Order: sequence, then structure tokens, then C-alpha cells
Amino acid sequence: MKKILIVEDSEMVMKIMRHLVQASSLPYEAVYATTLAQATALYEQYPQDFFAALVDLNLPDAPDGEVVDFVLSKKIPTIVLTGSYDEKRREQLFNKGIVDYVTKEGRYAYSKAIGMVSRLEKNQHIKVLVVDDSDMSRKHMANLFRRHLFNVVEAVDGVDAIKVLLENPDIKLLITDYNMPKMDGFELVRNLRYKYDKTDLIMIGVSGESSEALSAKFIKHGANDFLRKPFHPEEFYCRIIHNIESLELVEQITYNAQRDHLTGLFHRSYFFGAARDLYKNAEEKAAPLSMAIINIDHFSDINEQHGNGWGDVALKYIASSLQTMLGRFLFARADSDDFYVLMPGLDHEKAAALLSRVKQLLSSEAYVINGETLHFYFSAGVTGQMCQSLDQQIAKANIYLRRAKEAGGNMIVDDGDAEE
Repeated sequence: MKKILIVEDSEMVMKIMRHLVQASSLPYEAVYATTLAQATALYEQYPQDFFAALVDLNLPDAPDGEVVDFVLSKKIPTIVLTGSYDEKRREQLFNKGIVDYVTKEGRYAYSKAIGMVSRLEKNQHIKVLVVDDSDMSRKHMANLFRRHLFNVVEAVDGVDAIKVLLENPDIKLLITDYNMPKMDGFELVRNLRYKYDKTDLIMIGVSGESSEALSAKFIKHGANDFLRKPFHPEEFYCRIIHNIESLELVEQITYNAQRDHLTGLFHRSYFFGAARDLYKNAEEKAAPLSMAIINIDHFSDINEQHGNGWGDVALKYIASSLQTMLGRFLFARADSDDFYVLMPGLDHEKAAALLSRVKQLLSSEAYVINGETLHFYFSAGVTGQMCQSLDQQIAKANIYLRRAKEAGGNMIVDDGDAEE
């Protein structure tokens, strides 16, 4: 497991840091030192194992920030903690390559420091595109991003940037210089905004030109933000993180709006919106499309015997298992213990065969509910008949489900079994 190195000589601050680390959800083990000598020994004990470091600027055996030089020399992302604000020292530290600089001004400061580690963890999974025809300027911005562990790709002008975007559809942020050959930054932003919404791709313009109207021009035509060169690294990071966190907040709101609150699966409303698009596409291409409704057999017995709380636990177990097996299709919780799954590309025979295998796998799993080991079974209705509408196809699947239930459950009824 990767580790976080925390170096702090104040006993009170160390207690706070220990508490905050334990309360966090960071996937790292924290190791603690009170001196540079202890920090050096820890590094020798765990070489190459450190994800990040939070270090006090002034230690008994390192009064002039020597510990910062040590951890940076080991290429460990470093957050500096200090008891006082010094503008000259702050400038020196950023020039050395620290992640950030936190003044110890109460509990919030320490929470902020732990939050920065969490931010670094998230940044590893965010891809950014730096666009600038100047090698020096482009490399400078790319290195600033890499210092915060972003996944960085580069382009030399607007035309190259479009090519890179097509090759890397997972890019979340683009930062572009204004004055470039072939296609300048303003044209790039304006053209890309036709395809990408502000919640799909963050775009930030940068320029060293003195025109007061340039920032407004960028933002009015689609940029999320604007930076004027030369900028301080701290300003750069503040703008980048602000925009990234705003995007993440929108993504979280969107995610929550689409999901069932108990199971985390798509909910019924989202299913119908997405399913109609899949239905229309299958209809236009004359492609197979199967609809299934799954119901857990005798699920009400769980609530009656163990209570609704344990029923919720059981439903989350079942939903998680079914999601693992059916998540490549459009899978949703319809209501209570009913689930919908729409399977593009599968006719009723293939869909029924797949669900038969899923049923077998689910029933083989043992779940402990309130101390009792249980196995779950389900019934399902499956149809590949698209009828006149999606609603009619769902209604037919529901008829087949009722037949499966009436026949005793733990079975799948599809078009081939049904008597018309």
C-alpha cells in the first residue's frame, strides 16, 4: 500500500493530523515523523512507497526547510505546513516544485492539507490537454499539471488539439494559448463548444497579450475561464481546481439524479429515457432488441422474517450482483424487487440463455442476512418482440413474468415458451 509521509514536531498538530487521516477515506497508510532524521529513516525503510508528503517547514534538526528539499529530491508530491506566512519563502517553495503551501491557522488548515492529498488522488484519473505552439510555454504548463499528478497530453496548435481530442475522448480539461498558427485558441474554443457542453469539457484560455477584451471574448464564446500570462503557479492551481471541482459537482448531481437511492442502479425514469433511444435505434437498423423484467422470488419473506432494514441490505446485495453480470446492458431497478434490463443486439433466445446463466450464478452465491445464510432466486419474462412501441414490449415481458410466477417461480419465460 502506498503511504503518506507526515512530518510535524508539534504534538498537538500531530494529534489533529492523525485524527483527520483516520477520519478520511484516503486509500493510503500514513506514517509519521517528528524530525528530518526520522523522515529519512522512514523513506529508507519504504523506498518508492510514498504517494505524497505533508511536512512542517521548521523542524528541530531542519530549521530552514531542509525536509522540503529532502522529500522533493525523492520526487514525492509535497504539501508544506508552516506556522507563519512569508511571501518570499512562499515564492521560493513554489519555484522548487511543491504542491501547495498551508499556513497553520486552526483546524481548517489541516483539513485543507488532507483535502489536497485527496485531490491528488483524484487528479491521477483526470486527463488534461495543453495547447500551445511555444515549446517552452507548453512544457511549463504541462509540468505544472504533472506536479499535481494530472494525466497530461499536449498539442501544438488548434488543429492538432482537435486530433488529440478525437484520439482521447476522456479528456476533461483543455487549456489553450490564444496566439497560435493554423487555428488560434479563440477559434479552437468556439469550434469545440459546438460539440462539447461546459459540463463535458472544461476549456481555459491563456494569453500574454494585453488586450482587456480578450478574456471576455474567450468566455463569451465558450471558455470556462481565462488566465493572463505570466501567472503564478498558485493562481494557476486555484483556477484549475475550482473548475475541476465545479465539473465534479455537476457530475455528482447528474449521477444522483439518474440513480435509485438504495441500490445505486439507474432508476425507472432514467431507464425509460435511455431505453426509448435504444428502441428507436434498433427499430431504424432492424436490429434485435430484447426486454426482460426480473423479479426476486419470495423476497417479501425477507421483510416479514427479518424486517425492512435487512430487506434493504438483501436488495443491495442482489442489485450489486446483477449489476456485475448485466451492467453492460441498460439495467435498472424498476420498483421494489423488480428490475428492468434492455439488451440491444440479443434476440429472445440469446437473452433468455444469458438470464438463465445469471440466475444460476445468483442462486449459487450465499448471502448472510441477520445471521442466516440465504440463496436468492428470480423469475423473468423476456421478449424480443418490439411490438409497436417500447411500452408494448415492456408489457409483453411483464405478461411472461406473470406466467413464470404462476408456474411456481425460479424460471424464465420468453417468446419461445409463450402460447399466443
